[in-house]
Amino acid sequence: MFIDQAEIYVSSGKGGDGIVHFRREKYVPRGGPDGGDGGKGGDIVFQVKEHLNTLATFRHKRRFLAKNGERGGRNNRYGKSADDLIIHVPAGTLIYDTDTDELLGDLTEEGQQLIVCEGGRGGRGNTHFKNSRHQTPRTAEKGEPPVEKNIRLELKLIADIGLVGVPNAGKSTLLAALTNAQPKIGAYPFTTLIPNLGVAKIDEFESVVLADIPGLIEGASEGVGLGHEFLRHVQRTRVLIHLLDGMAEDPIADFSQINTELSLFDPKLGEKIQIIAFNKMDQPPVAERWEEIKTTLEERGHQVMAISALARTDIRKLLLKAVEELSNLPAIEETEEMPVYRVETDPNEFEIHRINDGDWQISGQAIERAAAMTYWGHYGSIRRFQKVMQALKIDVALREKGIKEGDTVLIGEYELEWQE
Repeated sequence: MFIDQAEIYVSSGKGGDGIVHFRREKYVPRGGPDGGDGGKGGDIVFQVKEHLNTLATFRHKRRFLAKNGERGGRNNRYGKSADDLIIHVPAGTLIYDTDTDELLGDLTEEGQQLIVCEGGRGGRGNTHFKNSRHQTPRTAEKGEPPVEKNIRLELKLIADIGLVGVPNAGKSTLLAALTNAQPKIGAYPFTTLIPNLGVAKIDEFESVVLADIPGLIEGASEGVGLGHEFLRHVQRTRVLIHLLDGMAEDPIADFSQINTELSLFDPKLGEKIQIIAFNKMDQPPVAERWEEIKTTLEERGHQVMAISALARTDIRKLLLKAVEELSNLPAIEETEEMPVYRVETDPNEFEIHRINDGDWQISGQAIERAAAMTYWGHYGSIRRFQKVMQALKIDVALREKGIKEGDTVLIGEYELEWQE
């Protein structure tokens, strides 16, 4: 089954916890701290995989969780870092943050990767908190919490040449005649309900990819019929073969309507090069009206060719014309750096809200992360958290808002009591 949209939930791995531990060996009465650091959690990575051409994988599996880093050990042993979770997608996949509707990446090439959730770093063991004045620190960090996202995937087929036209214009027949594709073909509208791809061999060294885009109807740009479901697939193609149904009541009107729908959906689609092909010339009534159609289109500044996809008349000539136009287009610029999503907001920003009489809610990336990484059972770790509050100037902001002794402060899932 062809699936070109999916929504999934992803979560990177939590960092492993650092530990509080002191060296205990015979004849070493004051061995000092030796608590090791936790390992890094796994990243969530999308990667383009060859031969994939649908998002059907995500129809039944919608949750992807990377593994957590392992806890640190005694004798300054590091916890093992978790492997990244690689999620394979087809070329042409757009990756959006569902909650913000932000485009995180556009994967178009084999092997291309995008990191959407970085794994949490491992917490530091108490070895790191030793200094000249404090030789036995009982302070360590828990691992950094994971990053969670709701992701929307959209697939835009990548093809050199796209076949467009009204339903039953003969696009699937033409695709089958030119390539190795085997689309479903029938003599009724909307036989093609899914896009089809095929590879046409030009010579021993060159080939092109063709996409049969399902038939468009009036109102497609507004979502009528197949509408938006398939119009976006036309965006990737570089040259269009616009197939006219010679048996239609008014092929010229159909031609105008399709171009209108393309332009309404995306103005750039109306600027793409089009090779117009008048199809079904094997039918006598079609052959009789050919000169009239040709004259009308040429008067409007268009070039048009006569073919029969069923009889395979002049279809090779049509393909070579499209390839010629394709070769005249500038090469697609390749970026040296693979796209990696980076947070642009200031992680130190925070907000304070009064939620109840005497309760204060503090939200912010840095402070919530610091709270999640604090060992609340260790006095040293609590003192360190208080220093983080001071560094971010949260204590100043709370006093300015009128916090009082004994008020409750909520940070993430933690509930604290304010004391001066």
